[in-house]
Amino acid sequence: MKRLFFMVPVALFALLAGAFALGLQHDPSKLASVLIDRPLPPIDLPPVRPGEPRLTQADFSREPVLLNVFASWCVSCRVEHPVLLRLKAEGVPIHGLDWKDKAELGARYLAENGDPYARLGNDEGGRTGIDLGVTGVPETFVVDRRGKVRYKHVGAISPEDWSRTLAPLMEKLRGEP
Repeated sequence: MKRLFFMVPVALFALLAGAFALGLQHDPSKLASVLIDRPLPPIDLPPVRPGEPRLTQADFSREPVLLNVFASWCVSCRVEHPVLLRLKAEGVPIHGLDWKDKAELGARYLAENGDPYARLGNDEGGRTGIDLGVTGVPETFVVDRRGKVRYKHVGAISPEDWSRTLAPLMEKLRGEP
């Protein structure tokens, strides 16, 4: 009986250790998206800055683009921002979605840090983000010229993420009809 009393906690500990070990092998930045190879949900967002055009579905029908979801209150977005500015300087088309943020705060953030976006929409209520399956910011979607989501990147884009994953995919999509 003493032996059984000793073995139960040891067995439970071994099961928990195995579960944790499996969990450590999971990359949290690789969340699957139900939108992969499907059209973007309808997008029609007001601009962040008055007088600018709305961000609409039509903005995703000319060329492959990145759709970057950010917010002025997001710390990781500030880490990612210099990478986005560099990509813009290299000619990468990026559209922005200011998520769960007041437009004036998003506008101030971009005025202070630079604006990497070709087009920009404000999703203060978060509805479009919900439709996209956004779980937090930053998140970036690669969208082909037909408006289909081809990839979802969760978290800040690092230079390595760009060179290893996103740049090759964008190049491939530019070559597609």
